[in-house]
Amino acid sequence: MKETIKRTHFAKELEENLLGHKVNVGGWIEDIRDIGKIIFLVIKDITGPIQVIVDPEEFPQIRDIPRQSSILLSGKLQKSKAKEMKVELKLEEIGDIYHSNHPLPIDPTGRLESAIDKRLDARALDLRNENVSKLFIIRSIALEIIRKTLREMYFIEVNTPKIIGSASEGGANLFEFDYFTNKAYLAQSPQLYKEQLVLALDRVFEIAPYFRAEKSNTVRHLTEFYSVDIEAAFLDYYDIMEIMERVIKNVIIGIKDSGLIDFTKNEFIKNAIETKFERLTYQACIEELKENGDRVEYGDDLSDSSLRKLGQLHPGFYFITGWPLKLKPFYILENEKDHFLSDSFDLQIGYLELISGGSRQHDPSKIRNRLAEQGLNPDKFSEHLKVFDWGMPPHAGCGLGLDRLMMCLTGSMNVREVVLYPRDPYRISP
Repeated sequence: MKETIKRTHFAKELEENLLGHKVNVGGWIEDIRDIGKIIFLVIKDITGPIQVIVDPEEFPQIRDIPRQSSILLSGKLQKSKAKEMKVELKLEEIGDIYHSNHPLPIDPTGRLESAIDKRLDARALDLRNENVSKLFIIRSIALEIIRKTLREMYFIEVNTPKIIGSASEGGANLFEFDYFTNKAYLAQSPQLYKEQLVLALDRVFEIAPYFRAEKSNTVRHLTEFYSVDIEAAFLDYYDIMEIMERVIKNVIIGIKDSGLIDFTKNEFIKNAIETKFERLTYQACIEELKENGDRVEYGDDLSDSSLRKLGQLHPGFYFITGWPLKLKPFYILENEKDHFLSDSFDLQIGYLELISGGSRQHDPSKIRNRLAEQGLNPDKFSEHLKVFDWGMPPHAGCGLGLDRLMMCLTGSMNVREVVLYPRDPYRISP
C-alpha cells in the first residue's frame, strides 16, 4: 500500500539552509511549462509559489494533470537558476492528486479578468488569486491587532446574542422571523447588551456580524456586516475617540510592517500614522459646506452629497463632533451646555463613515423620556432599563465598520471585495 505523503513545509519555509534535504510540499498547480526533456511545474500554497523540476521520463503522468489541481509532492531541495527563486524542488515522488474539472468558471490566476459577481459565485476558487487572498490575510492581521490593542487597555472580548426579541435601537430596518411561538429579529447592533455589560465588566468589546434590512445596493453597504463595538465605564466620547484613533493607527502600522501594502503610495493613509486625526464640529462642517455652495442648514443631517463634498475638503481621517441630538439614537447623551447638541462623534475617511459613537445617557428617567420623544414605547425596553437602577456608571462607546475600514486600507472600490461571502439585497449565496 502506498504511503501517504504529508506536507512538511510551506513555500515560505523553503530556504537555502534546507538545500539537499528531502521536503514534502502541497498546493495547487498554477503553471506547467513543458520544454521536452524537462518540465517546470509551479505549485502554490497560501505563502507563495514553489518551482518543481520534473523529469518527464520518470513522471510522464504529470503532463495529464490539469492546472489548478491540488497535489502533494516530495523531493530534494536544490539551488534554482531562476532569478525570482533561490531554491527549487527536484521531484522524487508524487503523492495524492485532486483533479480540477475544466473549464473552470473563472481564471484564478487573474490573467483573464472576471466581473465581481462571477468571481463571488466562485469565491473559493477566486481566493487562489494572490491579489484576492492578500485582502483576507490583511483582514486577519487587522483583527489580530484590534484585539491586541483593546486587550492592552483592559477591554474584555464578549459575545452577545444575534437573535433578539425587540429592536435594539428602535429602528425599523430589522430582519424579522418566527422564533417558535414568538417573533424575533436579527440583531442590528450589540448596543443595549454592551451597555449592560459595563455595569460589571467595565470595558468590553465585540467583533461580530450584524444585520440591517436596508435595500441599499451601493459599493459600501451590505445587509450582513462586521462591526467592532466597544463600550467602557467612566469614559466619555473624547476618550473613545482617542482609543479608536490608536486602534486604527496600530492597524495601519501592522499592515505596513507586514509588507503586504505599500502605504507610501497613499498620502492620506501614510499621514494618518504620523499626524493627529482632524477634529471638526458639526457646526463648522455646516458653515464650510455652505461656503462651498451646499444647500444645508444647521440641524440637518449630512446627505451623501454633502459628505462627498466634505470628503473632498478633508480627504483623510477626520472626526465630526457635536451632532444635533435629534439625529442620534435615544441612548446618546445630550451636551451639558447646549441641549440641542449631543456628546457624539463620527469618524470619516473622506466621504465614508467608519465609526459612530458617543457618551451614553445613564440616567434611566432621561432614557425613558428620550424613548418617548422618538416615538418608542419605554415598556418594551424594561429589561434594559432595569439595569440602570443597579448602579450604572457613566459610560461611552462606539461601533467601527470593519468591512469599510478594510475597503479603505486596501484601496478596494467595492466593500464586497473585502468580504468573503457578501450579503446584499440581491445576493444570498453562495
